[in-house]
Amino acid sequence: MKNWEANVRKVEPYVPGEQPRGNNIIKLNTNENPYPPSPRARAALREMDLDGMRRYPDPEAGILVQAIADYYGLTKEQVFVGVGSDDVLAMIFLTFFNSPKPILFPDITYSFYDVWASMLRIPYETVPLGEDFTICPEDYRRENGGVIFPNPNAPTGEELSQEAVEAIVKANPDVIVVVDEAYVDFGARSALPLIEKYDNLLVVQTFSKSRSLAGMRIGFACGNPQLIRYLNDVKYSFNSYTMDQTALVCGAAAMADRDYFQETVQKVIAAREWTKKELARLGFVFGDSKANFIFAAHPAIPARELFSMLRKQNIYVRYFQKPRIDNYLRISIGTQEEMETLIRILETYLQAGE
Repeated sequence: MKNWEANVRKVEPYVPGEQPRGNNIIKLNTNENPYPPSPRARAALREMDLDGMRRYPDPEAGILVQAIADYYGLTKEQVFVGVGSDDVLAMIFLTFFNSPKPILFPDITYSFYDVWASMLRIPYETVPLGEDFTICPEDYRRENGGVIFPNPNAPTGEELSQEAVEAIVKANPDVIVVVDEAYVDFGARSALPLIEKYDNLLVVQTFSKSRSLAGMRIGFACGNPQLIRYLNDVKYSFNSYTMDQTALVCGAAAMADRDYFQETVQKVIAAREWTKKELARLGFVFGDSKANFIFAAHPAIPARELFSMLRKQNIYVRYFQKPRIDNYLRISIGTQEEMETLIRILETYLQAGE
């Protein structure tokens, strides 16, 4: 080993979902929205003054922060924005998880959490989900340096009730509790009302799923103003200009377009519920997902086999080769037509194997 390699910060990186290229692909592997961004966002992009690109963007991201605050009935001092919720969450890890005590998160969850913890040298412990893949609030009543969990959880799609979320926050008054709500808009109940009651709570959301802007990278956190100030202090110490001008303008426009947001979310929910019925008819087992995906297994056919078969048919779903979940597929919800194609191919394959 070369001498300089001894000083390299070595981590096992997060592995993102595959981004296939080509035509006639049904992409159901990264939980993207199958519908285009808001027409208002597209209009805002077309109308942008390109001459302004020679100037740095607003470091306070004022137009976007205000749009989010207005939508949720908050003040701008309660909102922090970043380059996707991954950026926001990484800033939260860096800012608040500095205790010698381990942070806690579920054993089956968003697989970036342990990557950030390892990279930043944050001690952590994973808390096993129940046999039904649900979070038990009682398991988080112990010494820790912070708590983070998605709701609905990923990749399971299971929702934790607001009462259970509050029980976790209330049991941990001396640390920061983070509720990662990337999928909350697809039928779950948000913990946002609780930020007025608990000064140790941060709620994180994203524009990547329900607002069809995964390619623009916009995420945000909401909490009491003191927490937001601490986050901004770290952000400005790292990079003052995290949000580019297109993201600020298009994000604000998308947030203001309530009608289009509701329309596309309801389409995804309807396709998800239809797909649940069809998967159940084919013998699949899964939880009651409140996200824009379904986490499903078939008792007779290994998940890896189904994953490979679908890939050959140009249908991409997500397969995790990990303990407890290596016989499950995470199937993102596409358009109704895409989900009908998926079901037709699965049905043909299962019938051929009988």
